[in-house]
Amino acid sequence: MLELHEGALNVPEILTRWYAQESTSNYGAYIPFVGTVRAEDGIEGLSFDVYEPILNSWFDAWVAKVAPLGATLKMAHSQGDVLVHESSYIAAVFSPKRRVALEIIEQFVEDFKASAPIWKYDLINGERIYARERSTAIAGAGILGVKS
Repeated sequence: MLELHEGALNVPEILTRWYAQESTSNYGAYIPFVGTVRAEDGIEGLSFDVYEPILNSWFDAWVAKVAPLGATLKMAHSQGDVLVHESSYIAAVFSPKRRVALEIIEQFVEDFKASAPIWKYDLINGERIYARERSTAIAGAGILGVKS
């Protein structure tokens, strides 16, 4: 399950809903990861642009990768503006075994950071400024790999 939300994520609502959805699935582990916008470099927040077709393909490939392990993935990400101390990213793994879930969440979050087609902007004085120095080019993305 991949969800895109306008603005900051409602962490309690999303995590509670996901837990309820899987509460009778006989999973032994539920491991969420919540990404929060940090106060640094004078930013007021971050703003995100998402390219949905590539993000959906990337996520679907991960779902297929973890299915043979008996695991389920869920992810939510923000589009638009997210202020400091708000959440822009949640990922969760449900798995029969704790070790499988721990390994998947680490790999998934790291691959998300390196591969997801999401562009980040700093919010400074009400303006969006592309955060080029903190962005990762997407391998094989051609013109989608770098925004100016």
